[in-house]
Amino acid sequence: MSTIKVIGRRLFLRRATSAAALLAGWGIGQAQTDRAATPDAEVLARAAENIQKHRRGPGVVVVRGEDGKVLPGVEVGLEQVRHDFLFGCNFFMFGRLQEAEHEEAYRQRFAALLNYATLGFYWPYYEPQRGRPIYDYTDQVVKWCQEHAITCKGHPLVWDYADPRWLPQDFAEIRELSHARVREIVARYKGRIDIWDVVNEPTHLGRFKTRTGEWAISVGAVPYVIEHLKIARAAHPRATLLVNDYRTDPPFLRILEALREEGKLLFDVVGIQSHMHGGGWPPGRVWEVCDTYARLGLPVHFTETTIVSGPRIEGEPWKPTTPEGEAAQAEYVPKFYTTLFGHPAVKGLTWWDFSDQGAWQGAPAGLVRRDMSPKPVYERLEGLIRRDWWSRGQAPTNAQGEAAFTAFYGTHRISARLPTGETLTKEVHWAPGNANRFELTLT
Repeated sequence: MSTIKVIGRRLFLRRATSAAALLAGWGIGQAQTDRAATPDAEVLARAAENIQKHRRGPGVVVVRGEDGKVLPGVEVGLEQVRHDFLFGCNFFMFGRLQEAEHEEAYRQRFAALLNYATLGFYWPYYEPQRGRPIYDYTDQVVKWCQEHAITCKGHPLVWDYADPRWLPQDFAEIRELSHARVREIVARYKGRIDIWDVVNEPTHLGRFKTRTGEWAISVGAVPYVIEHLKIARAAHPRATLLVNDYRTDPPFLRILEALREEGKLLFDVVGIQSHMHGGGWPPGRVWEVCDTYARLGLPVHFTETTIVSGPRIEGEPWKPTTPEGEAAQAEYVPKFYTTLFGHPAVKGLTWWDFSDQGAWQGAPAGLVRRDMSPKPVYERLEGLIRRDWWSRGQAPTNAQGEAAFTAFYGTHRISARLPTGETLTKEVHWAPGNANRFELTLT
């Protein structure tokens, strides 16, 4: 559930009257830790084991001379360039920060940590005037992301939370416009944006009292989702299509199960929102959600994750980030990321929002502060994603000219320094299920 403007669900936070109560609201209070301490510890241990088992694999680099013969005793280096796993965030403030130094820092820190960006396609804001979508802006964002090897996702193509001001009243015309929008956008960005949240939050159609919601209810949740999935698929047959929701209970699962044609599901990835303004989910609950939706046989993406670093009194605006809140945020978030990275069904994880400046609901939800300085949580994630879960190493080739490595799946740069002083380099893709045998040959 996500927009640039503050259009959101109610928060149910108890009035915080002490530091302990605040920390409980931020997700690390005694009630939270006592609820299922032993099972959660087991989950984290299992996740850590699974990371070694499912996110890495063995491989070999072979070095040959100009004559094609293998070269023993050559030092081979390996350095990861990019994860296959999608570590992301929405990128809504790109080009929208008033101070140039904030804009530069926003982009630099994003690219230094993440490889995945969610771009906004909310209908009322994306097409404020009929027939005039803001393609120029999106083109700029996509170009920058491509230059920095960041994969883009579009979000959302279909959501009934708000109508464009110019939307007609006639249901047939709304249907035609909605279909045309999906078809045009997906086709236009084919090859540049290949991952789409096609339908957002189908479990609660009509709750925003919009005309699009009324039309969606008249169609029915399942047919409404199916028709838009089919249009997106026709526009880009190889696209990765998601259905996304904040509910993780049976109504969402029933809708997903019904999205079948000839027994085959019509979408590619399950999208799970995890906005936790009121405190972090215990790892056991996170794991249970993953197991539940993995039964569909599809990958799972956690598409919108929020953990705040500041307090809120019920009925009042969010307070700014605080040292206590940042410490609580930094304590919980690595557990959440470890749990998800350790579950084999999960292939992507998107934070919401990157900076406190412009964050949804005005909450202190960023990985960086309003001035773009990194919070402790940014540094903790950098340590995980770019150090603990990042492959680098050196090894000499054996008598067969082979140097063996175990590496996290993704893109790596391999290199070999020959006795002649020459250096060979190549980028390779370390992938699950592959032999991951690569050659460096002097030519």
